[in-house]
Amino acid sequence: MEKTYYNPADLAKFGNIAEYQPQLAAKFFDYYGEVFKEGALSEREKALIALAVAHAVQCPYCIDAYTTGSLEKGADEAQMMEAIHVAAAIKGGAALVHGVQMMNKVKEVMM
Repeated sequence: MEKTYYNPADLAKFGNIAEYQPQLAAKFFDYYGEVFKEGALSEREKALIALAVAHAVQCPYCIDAYTTGSLEKGADEAQMMEAIHVAAAIKGGAALVHGVQMMNKVKEVMM
């Protein structure tokens, strides 16, 4: 297996973050578990949101986890890809709207 910066086997070690700070990890995992429970949003909807966010923040561990999770919660490939396109549109739009800052600065410097 080719060595990469992100080792897929590390995803299974996520729980190990408790090793150096067990109290903080316990609080995080309690919160994390509560967030992903069925509520106003279904578990499937939450998994799709997580998948989209995983792509926006470019976390390969999260992409793996929430691709699997989305499938397990009943999402199909078209729904997952649409969620990723939503993330791409928001991330692209966020980059473009910051162009207003550049435009404002150009006007300030040119005056």
